Amino acid sequence: MKITIFGSGYVGLVTGTCLADVGHDVMCVDVDEDKIARLNNGEVPIYEPGLEPMLKQNMEAGRLQFTTDAAKAVKYGKLQFIAVGTPPDEDGSADLKYVLKVAETIATHMDEYKIIVDKSTVPVGTADKVSATVRATLKERGADIDFDVCSNPEFLKEGAAVEDFSKGARIIVGTDAEPVKKAMRECYAPYNRNREKLMFMDVRSAELTKYAANAMLATKISFMNEVANLAENLGADIEQVRHGIGSDPRIGYHFIYPGCGYGGSCFPKDVQALARTAGSVGYDAELLNAVEAVNKRQKGKLFQKLSQAFDGDLKGKTVALWGLAFKPNTDDMREAPSRTLMEALWEAGAKVQAYDPEAATECRRIYGERNDLVITEKRDDTLEGADALVICTEWKMFRAIDFDHLKQKLSTPVIVDGRNLFDPETVKSAGFLYYAMGRGDSLKRDDTLTQSESSLKRTA
Repeated sequence: MKITIFGSGYVGLVTGTCLADVGHDVMCVDVDEDKIARLNNGEVPIYEPGLEPMLKQNMEAGRLQFTTDAAKAVKYGKLQFIAVGTPPDEDGSADLKYVLKVAETIATHMDEYKIIVDKSTVPVGTADKVSATVRATLKERGADIDFDVCSNPEFLKEGAAVEDFSKGARIIVGTDAEPVKKAMRECYAPYNRNREKLMFMDVRSAELTKYAANAMLATKISFMNEVANLAENLGADIEQVRHGIGSDPRIGYHFIYPGCGYGGSCFPKDVQALARTAGSVGYDAELLNAVEAVNKRQKGKLFQKLSQAFDGDLKGKTVALWGLAFKPNTDDMREAPSRTLMEALWEAGAKVQAYDPEAATECRRIYGERNDLVITEKRDDTLEGADALVICTEWKMFRAIDFDHLKQKLSTPVIVDGRNLFDPETVKSAGFLYYAMGRGDSLKRDDTLTQSESSLKRTA
């Protein structure tokens, strides 16, 4: 098939590359001339394991191309995927201006039947708005051309997007039109061989399914963070609790890891957007609002714990920070807990020495050059002259630590572990003040300070 994809960001690039990899001819179009030039040189602007070699291979084979020529792109494919951003508006709802602009562009240049596929994460009712925009534009042209609009939400995890697209659990298509069903079956046939993954439903149900899936996963994370905070006050260990409840097959082990909050491009904005959608129809989505509130509060826990370790005085301190991306295997820092922490540290007068194997460039793009920010090339370089270590992202390289070496490097033996990578007793027995998430180090339990904690307080 000949397929056009509007948008060469995260979703569009992965979708286009994976569809080309199974034999389709794909043209990706974007308004960003610099990005298209980089892509045409085989340079991938995002970090996603496995994407770059696949992209180069399919470009060389002639199945994947990139352009800024919208008219050419509209004429190219029968399927017109819309995979542009839907950033949060001022009220938290999804901003559809880019989606509707693409719909207008398609309608301006189309001269035969097209199937317009909403791949972007969009609120319920977006397909109706896209259809209305196309009809209005065609009417202005005086053109009578048939078209269909369907919803085909993406379910890609950053860091595993190529595998998710190729081996995903389901392929959801929202449509009642038989020509659309036939075309989408053909499009996804290479990924639908082992078992039937295609699920057809009405458009609005498909649109809601995407938001509901992300909101459910975000809810599990916020629930575990809420229980982790409770565990701290009760003297319980959330990791033992996690194993206990995860063994129940009705709950399972996925997405029940407590931590310093979720981030990225999906969960924060999708939970907000679904809550705002509920409000638009007069429904108070109390649970969704609570999920959002718990996550926002959780991102402040790292600074709170670090501040406790130094009796509230962080001015002049240097903090080693391991991990900048919101999760491993990506360079994405959108809504990352590291940003909340760094900004709070700077406001308190502290300096940050940070390392991340992939997100260094993104961090420099966001914050520029600052006297209170040093981004190192190696993990252990962050420790030079540092007063404490904070772990924000659970990259594998942070899991195996020589605590004797670490203690020699840090000016004060303080570790704040936002991802519960270590055993508390092992770390404390090595002479550290160790703050994890939900593992018994409550701010209200000063009477249970270990010997190392008491020593630290005397020298702080």
